Amino acid sequence: MKKITQFKPNRRHFMQAGMATSAALLANSALAEDSVLIPSRGPGRLISETGTYGVRSQYAKEVRMKGSANGLVGGAFTPLQNSQGMVTPSGLHFEVHHSGVPDIDPSEHKLLIHGMVKDKKIFTMEDLLRFPSVSHFHFLECAGNGMGEWMAPRGKSVQQTHGLTSCSEWTGVPLKILLNELGVHGNAKWLLAEGDDGARLARSIPLWKAMDDAFLAYAQNGEFLRAEQGFPLRLIVPGFEGNMNIKWLRRLELSDKPWWTHHEVTEYADPRPDDKIRAFSFFMEARSVITSPSAGMKLNGPGFYEISGLAWSGAGTVKKVEVSTDGGAIWQDASLQAPVLPKCHTRFHMPWTWDGRETTIQSRTTDDTGYVQPSYEEMYKLQGPIGLMHNNAIQNWHIAQDGEITNVR
Repeated sequence: MKKITQFKPNRRHFMQAGMATSAALLANSALAEDSVLIPSRGPGRLISETGTYGVRSQYAKEVRMKGSANGLVGGAFTPLQNSQGMVTPSGLHFEVHHSGVPDIDPSEHKLLIHGMVKDKKIFTMEDLLRFPSVSHFHFLECAGNGMGEWMAPRGKSVQQTHGLTSCSEWTGVPLKILLNELGVHGNAKWLLAEGDDGARLARSIPLWKAMDDAFLAYAQNGEFLRAEQGFPLRLIVPGFEGNMNIKWLRRLELSDKPWWTHHEVTEYADPRPDDKIRAFSFFMEARSVITSPSAGMKLNGPGFYEISGLAWSGAGTVKKVEVSTDGGAIWQDASLQAPVLPKCHTRFHMPWTWDGRETTIQSRTTDDTGYVQPSYEEMYKLQGPIGLMHNNAIQNWHIAQDGEITNVR
């Protein structure tokens, strides 16, 4: 279990720091012979050979956690408890697929755009790389992120409860550039995006979104997409549920109505208490979670700690994050770490002095549309007890007197 050590600054610490600095300036020669200094190290390893891919330090051990899988359907969870800033390293970005990860040669990959357009066309990757590109930071979140928490708290860490969200810089071609070039029929309202995986995963995308901020990404965090993230081409629809950001994109078809594909009428539909079902949720609503301290960690005694976490909203920009350290009785504003960008993870911080007593810590976010992250009680009223997808309820971390942190409702 990871321990979090508190820091207790006082006047003596600052006095000692100042005295040490003065001594270093006045007695370099004496210090060089002091036995307390760390001996000089020998030569380190040589620079990586040409053609190799850089690796991280052997002491950085955070990894993705595999989730439950049924055959080729499965995923892996991002270690949010170890995250720094807002960007997720490509190698730690969460992964979900429905028929395994295909091996696609980019020189042979093609994208067909057809249907209600004046000129249908097939684009190669070489063609797409010639178009003007954009780069944007956006989060992706699986609609099933936290689905295991719906009826009862189960996750032993924030990686298990919230690890199906990550944030990257994506680079590619705005979709509207291609659609405008081909000419869209006036009565077209929807677009079908289909992947080149074994499942031929396909989703209906409203045309207004395609003409707004959707784009065809071929790079992530400064390098070409990784295979599990859709290499060589994926659709990015900022703020929409992860399943709609089709990977290994091979076909776009325009129509005047949605396709009602398998995934949009089964797994990703939201039941309602009145026996109705919402087929299209689109946006991942505003959500936040404290990543440190969080479940699986242990506070190392009373004292000062920094509470830190992530907030995001698929409908806009995080406006405010509040933190409660007493189970929701009192809420205080946390500070937002720049940059604060639309449809992007935002890092928040709040200083806290733990008095050693049992308590529960929480966070909730408000976005620039005025939407406030709900509690589980509020979510139940909306979706009923059988709702699983799109769970953005407030997360509770319980801190025991011995400092151990667990997931509670």
